[in-house]
Amino acid sequence: MTLRWEAFPDQVQERGEYDAPQEAERAARVVLALLGAHLVGDVRAELAARLPETLALILLNPLQAAESLSPERFVRATAAWIGGATEVTALWDIGAVLSTAADAAGDDLMNQVLLQLPPGYDLLFGRPAPGQRP
Repeated sequence: MTLRWEAFPDQVQERGEYDAPQEAERAARVVLALLGAHLVGDVRAELAARLPETLALILLNPLQAAESLSPERFVRATAAWIGGATEVTALWDIGAVLSTAADAAGDDLMNQVLLQLPPGYDLLFGRPAPGQRP
């Protein structure tokens, strides 16, 4: 079952255990801007259509990536963009945002998203491939 886009910010706030909605929104903006740079075409557009408008625009107009980031580098980049973040807190932020995005996307779209990303992103989305241990 897919998540209604209106519930997206609340779900990120709950999963990330953020005190304020602004913290959840900041995490969502950074993570989705970095993710958007890795997705192309219909897959990016379909995912954006399942997000609130402000976040959809961020996904559709991402930071331009010179190269595809490995999951580890994605975590480091997120930490660099969120003031005061460490790799551990960035991983927490990524988990809150990407697991919520995965729920919004549903299984079929998530499979298409993961095909466009380097190996290992399934763990960042909270959806390890069968037979994989974190």
